[in-house]
Amino acid sequence: MKSRTKAHPLDPAAICRSSDPMAVRELLTKIGDKWTIFVVLSLDLLGGRARFSELERAVPGISQRMLSSTLKHLERDGLVIRELFPEVPPRVEYEMTVLGKSLLRPTQGLVDWAKANWEQVRLAQSSYDAR
Repeated sequence: MKSRTKAHPLDPAAICRSSDPMAVRELLTKIGDKWTIFVVLSLDLLGGRARFSELERAVPGISQRMLSSTLKHLERDGLVIRELFPEVPPRVEYEMTVLGKSLLRPTQGLVDWAKANWEQVRLAQSSYDAR
């Protein structure tokens, strides 16, 4: 009879229920970044496709360098595609892929949770800081 070895509860594979917890952690770190969340949601609000300048206006506080870097990471990970139009001056548009669109629901859920619970978190922080 084959015995089943129970994973230690603090084993990373058990925590994320994956055979490759480091890959899961790496991807969560990338998509959980504040700029990635705002770029993905802004791109959706702009109809799923937008120019760089539109995204720059849509994401408050993001620098051109950070937006460019975030878009490159999203493109590399297959969440957006970049299309260059051979015009003068050149026009570039970014569009969400099917994979990118699949990220919208969980991302919006996280934002909704933050909006719904921000006041409680703020009160907990104030209480903690007062000690």
